[in-house]
Amino acid sequence: MPVVADVDLVQTFNLLFMYQGNKKYTNGEITVFWQPKKCTHVTTCYTELIEVFNPRKRPWINMEGAPTSEIIRVVRLCPTGALTFKYNAEIEAEAVTSKPGVPAENLPELRVMKDGPLVLEGSFRIIGTDGTELPPHKIVSLCRCGGSNDMPFCDGMHRKTGFTGK
Repeated sequence: MPVVADVDLVQTFNLLFMYQGNKKYTNGEITVFWQPKKCTHVTTCYTELIEVFNPRKRPWINMEGAPTSEIIRVVRLCPTGALTFKYNAEIEAEAVTSKPGVPAENLPELRVMKDGPLVLEGSFRIIGTDGTELPPHKIVSLCRCGGSNDMPFCDGMHRKTGFTGK
């Protein structure tokens, strides 16, 4: 098997990311990553910041539509992890070292989404009702309404059932 020297891991990551149908958008300060396969169309992004996240426009993310701090605030509200961001300085630092940064273990954070799921993010394990550990995730949306067809995960059924909760 041939050995490839000087493999650019950041470039390889970027190619794989884009090959999977994912998109990147930048304003020069940050890059927002969108992973459509993770998106369950909860609508948090565009109800919070339509000037940036507008599904009726192409491209649907306009990074010039609001200040960076406001874009970061809304991206952090994404309950599915379909939207994430990195500061461009971090991306450039990774490119210089040719190794993508590995996020440190972080404490779990649990967010309660108004009229929606519980969003669990960080380092955690989920044990199923049969005692087996479910596949690992960095972020999950857990059903609060009881109507999901993919328990314990949220599938958006709370919108159809009219679930309300703070």
